Amino acid sequence: MIDSKTYVYTEPYRGDREPGSAVHDMAIRLTMDSQLTITAIEVSMAATPYPTCTQVAPNFQGLVGTTIGGGWRRVVNECVGATRGCTHVRELLFPIATVAFQTIKGWPEGAATVTKVAMPVEMAQSTFVNGCYAWAADGEVVAEMYPTLSTRTVAP
Repeated sequence: MIDSKTYVYTEPYRGDREPGSAVHDMAIRLTMDSQLTITAIEVSMAATPYPTCTQVAPNFQGLVGTTIGGGWRRVVNECVGATRGCTHVRELLFPIATVAFQTIKGWPEGAATVTKVAMPVEMAQSTFVNGCYAWAADGEVVAEMYPTLSTRTVAP
């Protein structure tokens, strides 16, 4: 995450800042296994508005060994919520659940054939159906891939 301003401004710790200079320049990288268990985490804080911001980076190591899945936001907040973490880096972790699932669980390498049904019906129902436009219960994707979960009505 990199953010900047389009104008000159003054910060209390870094002083005068030029347009385009980073207010924040932060990144997080997770390594996880096939079960979505975090095996390594790296936090980078190349630019922060306060010198103390970087002191929380080691706290994110508390996520090593946790598994991404149901309750992920709770796990993150328990580990690096409030004064134990950085709001910006913490919020980068929330969408990682979706990214991790798509990266690790979706369409595995070396699959002999591509199947439209990539997960059990129960998982599709609890995780995806009605979670976004493409996965609407009355939409085309659910009707084609998981007809038993579809609420689509067929026109006469």
